[in-house]
Amino acid sequence: MRPNKGSHSVYSIHLHLVLVTKYRRKVITSAMIARMTEVFQNICKKKKSLMLQFDGESDHVHLLIDLHPDNNISQLVASLKSASSRIIRKEFETEVSKTYSKPVFWSGSYYITSCGGVTIERLRKYIEEQDTPLD
Repeated sequence: MRPNKGSHSVYSIHLHLVLVTKYRRKVITSAMIARMTEVFQNICKKKKSLMLQFDGESDHVHLLIDLHPDNNISQLVASLKSASSRIIRKEFETEVSKTYSKPVFWSGSYYITSCGGVTIERLRKYIEEQDTPLD
């Protein structure tokens, strides 16, 4: 992928985010996945980021996000979780209420990792091999 350009930066920040339902309950339906796609895309757009890929199963979802460097990762994740939880619980109240009696949807935790074009070992070697000034 090509790096993005900002006014004073060139960046390429890709994140793999996994969100899990509360108690790992199998509550997510295909209709919910379709609605989450819209919600997550809108949140990312508002945060100047881009959702590159999204899909999931009945108890978790995966997002691949092209992150703008202005974002705080934990705040972005909080926005994604809170907005999607609120909307899914409202629009799919009948389905969600069969599983949860309280207003919950996502687990409090999440998994996130950065994804890059090279391995850490290759990057370490590249940095190590820089021409250090000899004064």
